Parts: sequence; structure tokens; C-alpha cells
Amino acid sequence: MAPRANWKGFLKVGEVACPVALYTAASASDRIAFHTLNRDTGNRVRRQYIDVETGKPVDSEDQVKGYEVSSGEYLMLDKEEVAATIPQSDKTLAVDAFLACSAVDDVYFDKPYYLAPADKAAEEAFALIREGMRAKKVAALARTVLFRRERTLLIRPHGVGLVATTLNFDYEVRSSKDAFEGVPKTKIDAEMLDLARHIISTKRGEYDPSKFDDRYEAALADLVKAKIEGKPIKAKKPKPPAKVTDLMEALRSSARLGGSESSEAAPKKPAARAKSGGARKTAAPAERRKAS
Repeated sequence: MAPRANWKGFLKVGEVACPVALYTAASASDRIAFHTLNRDTGNRVRRQYIDVETGKPVDSEDQVKGYEVSSGEYLMLDKEEVAATIPQSDKTLAVDAFLACSAVDDVYFDKPYYLAPADKAAEEAFALIREGMRAKKVAALARTVLFRRERTLLIRPHGVGLVATTLNFDYEVRSSKDAFEGVPKTKIDAEMLDLARHIISTKRGEYDPSKFDDRYEAALADLVKAKIEGKPIKAKKPKPPAKVTDLMEALRSSARLGGSESSEAAPKKPAARAKSGGARKTAAPAERRKAS
């Protein structure tokens, strides 16, 4: 069964336009879902909006949006007033600019969608745009009204189609300055840096999503299966806390574990090294630059 499109419209580059359809690329619908039940009766329960002052239920037709202008004081907004602020859509995914695929910091990435031609007549124009982008190794920045908001999307070639990732607005992305405020600039010992480089070189690989399991989801599935079969539930023992070790010794041990690489890749010990003042602290990660 073909997936249902979340949105249909036109992808437009200059005067070239073609009908396209947007499909969800990532979804949590296959995760195990739970309902909330009444422990005594086993029946499902439902949520109900209650007036916090009177304690009485409030029907949906009596519910309005409210903006808090001061503590405990709200400005009421009717559904029609809120609906009037939704931007009008012309169903056009208009490309504003092309840029390098790595030009947008992934801290701005929100949600990915697959973008495909909506019909047979659109396939040639769609392929032309896709292959032109692939040949120039660029992504496209485009805007459209999506799910009642105007959104910016980063569009990139993906196999025989395109992947369109909605981007967070600048005000939605928190500055890294607060998170990294207390991170000091640390001078790294030359031998330690050589060992780190060697460890990284011996653990190079490629990302294969099929090799990474959702262990929490698997544990939930095992729990449900055991309950259905009436088997006893075995609580897992907590892992012992990690031992505090000297960073240099930890690096050397890691390098020995990765010793399957050729000896040419092994780091050479410098002639002299500053004396260690006891256990060392790990180097702090560099601050991620926000895209301008």
C-alpha cells in the first residue's frame, strides 16, 4: 500500500515547476504505545479539562486560547482570531537559494520528509532539478506553508528522490554560550593527543542504522511478552559506576585494545613529556558554531 502524502504542491526553481508530494520520513508510530487505565476496573480513562477555580469540567465549545499578560491575567483569543493569523498557502515550495549541503548547522534540523514527484507528468522536471543539484553538490533552501506555519526547508538529493528537512527558526535554537560557559580552554599534552588520534584512526567506520537497536523499546517488548505469558519479571541489576582512572592510562589501554592496526599507525612517543600532576581531566569538546 502506497504511503499517504502529508502535503502536495509544486516545487519551483525559477520558472521550472513540478507537482510534488511530501511524505513522512521518520515516525514513532511503530513504537510500543500504552493506554492509561483505571487500576480498579481495568477500563480506559480519558482526559478532561477542569476549571482550576470552580473544579467543574469545561466543554470544548467553551474553551478558548489564552495569553498570560501578567500573573493570573489572560488575554482571550477566539478560534477564529487565531485561525486568521495562519498564513495563506499557494501550495508552492519556492526555492530561495542553493548552498553547500554542509552549510546549515544540523542544530537547526527539525524533521525530515521525503519529496517525490506527484505524478508521471512531473517526473522529468523533478529529475532535472534533482540531478542538477547532485551535479553541483548543493542543497536548496525553500519556503512554504506547512501544517499552518510558514516553514523553511533544506532540500537535498536522496537516491531517486529528494529529502526535505524542516528547519528550526533562529529563535527556537538556544545559543551554545550558556551550555559551554564553564568549559575552560585546555592545553592537551602531545603524547595524549597522539594516542587520541591513534584510537580514532583504529575505530573509523560507517553508519549502518540497522546495527543500532532501540534497547528501551526491545526491553518494553520483552516485558509485555513476559506479562502475556505469565512469566516472572526479572529486574536488571544496575551497572556498577565507572571507575575513575588516570586519563593517560585510559588512553594507553584504549590504544592497546585497538592494536590490530599496523604498527605504522601507532603513535610515536615524544622525546620528553611534561610531568603528570595526577589524574587528568578529559578535554572539553569545541563549541559548535551556529550557522549564520
